[in-house]
Amino acid sequence: MPQSDTFSEHPPLVRLRKVHLSFGSNHVLKCIDLNVRQGGAVSIIGPSGSGKSTILRCINGLLTPDRGEVVVGDTPVHSLRTEAERIALRKRIGFVFQQYNLFPHLTVLQNVVLAPTRILGVERETAEREARELLAKVRLADKDDAYPGQLSGGQQQRVAIARALAMHPQLVLFDEVTSALDPETVGEVLSVIRQLVQDGMTCLLVTHEMRFAEEVSHEIVFTEGGEIVEHGTPRDIFHAPRNPRTHAFINALRN
Repeated sequence: MPQSDTFSEHPPLVRLRKVHLSFGSNHVLKCIDLNVRQGGAVSIIGPSGSGKSTILRCINGLLTPDRGEVVVGDTPVHSLRTEAERIALRKRIGFVFQQYNLFPHLTVLQNVVLAPTRILGVERETAEREARELLAKVRLADKDDAYPGQLSGGQQQRVAIARALAMHPQLVLFDEVTSALDPETVGEVLSVIRQLVQDGMTCLLVTHEMRFAEEVSHEIVFTEGGEIVEHGTPRDIFHAPRNPRTHAFINALRN
């Protein structure tokens, strides 16, 4: 388990303060307060529909809260008004979705180098060298010339992680990245994320993989009904939850 005491001394890279968001009459987020500290891993757990993925989308500017503040580094995300401002933010934030969203007509290598060359203006030779290094990091060094359709789901998701890392992000958001995978391929994706956390990448994960969340996270956040019900260290949440709702959720998973 990560050393949470040391982690707590790190400055926050992401700060959410009193964030509210509604879709019509549906109050999706209710007064969300959250810190993600530099170099730390935070996992958001909770039942489906509790606002977990919506929090991630507020952080990278896909959604704008009705009230409250979302700050990444020194950027007030809640105040961004133009698409150019949001694109500048997303250059700094990697987002790995449940669906891989790879371009099927491009090879693995081409998928990884596309954004650095077109968005960051990295020279092709440099982008390809870095892409191959990243593919080796996610254990796909021998798949650079393959097409997505030739890969398993777990392999495609690892390509998606390499693609996110190719932008040299300050932060990576993982949104249920194993939920569409066959059970035998889940472990290979989690292994890659585990290594990123060990390397000091700031990570915010929405996940149903409870054992993994307990293992890699510095902090666990439990959401229900659009609210943060409880947060604390993995030991606090999984072995000594204070809130009855958290206790019931954890117990239901163990039964």
